[in-house]
Amino acid sequence: MTGFLTLLYKELLRFWKVGFQTVLAPIVSTLLYLLIFFHVLETRVEVYQGVSYTAFLIPGLVMMAVMQNAFANASSSMIQSKISGNIIFVLLSPLTYREIFFAYILASVVRGLLVGIGVYLVTWLFFDIPLFWPLWIFMYAVMGSALLGALGVIAGIWADKFDQLAAFQNFLIMPLTFLSGVFYSIHSLPSAWQYLSHLNPFFYMIDGFRYGFFGVSDIPPYVSLLVVTVCFLAVSYLAIQILRTGYKLRH
Repeated sequence: MTGFLTLLYKELLRFWKVGFQTVLAPIVSTLLYLLIFFHVLETRVEVYQGVSYTAFLIPGLVMMAVMQNAFANASSSMIQSKISGNIIFVLLSPLTYREIFFAYILASVVRGLLVGIGVYLVTWLFFDIPLFWPLWIFMYAVMGSALLGALGVIAGIWADKFDQLAAFQNFLIMPLTFLSGVFYSIHSLPSAWQYLSHLNPFFYMIDGFRYGFFGVSDIPPYVSLLVVTVCFLAVSYLAIQILRTGYKLRH
């Protein structure tokens, strides 16, 4: 386990050394979303009976921050290692491909959880946010950040330069996140868009995570957790196979 723990420590240290950029900055940007939507929609929208729009919005923003930062951690680390050439030292080590993969994933989960906890603690100072099922909250936060970390590994391997990585994030991750119900309930959408929302795996992460706060969701939490778990296993399998074949890693 020494090699695995060493790589994990290196990945944790990589983002912690620039914590203002990797942890504090995402917290501030997420709070700006909250400030804008609170000012505009607080008195105009009520999604769940007895739950203010701001209270409804906060879990979605927390989960969005968790997912985006988990993806950013794995993808940026992988592409930086490729561009600088130090990925060869990881590949030449006696670590298995599973150990390499899970070191990147665990570091992404830690960063995602740190940002999510930071956003929640700051909003908790100003808003009353219930915690109906804390265990559900934790499970979805871990599974969601792990899934996005796995996607980040794939994106970092696939991209040859930062422009391609930005395209992956802007044209795939960002639309799936914004259309997953962070800012609204899918019941407010036309039936066709509701159907499309059910095809978005990010929707199940947001909906299940929000269930942990209010005990109310659009989809039963067990179903959502099953969907997220299946997606994580599928993406993880693909990422490990890519690592094993050395696609765009061995020159």
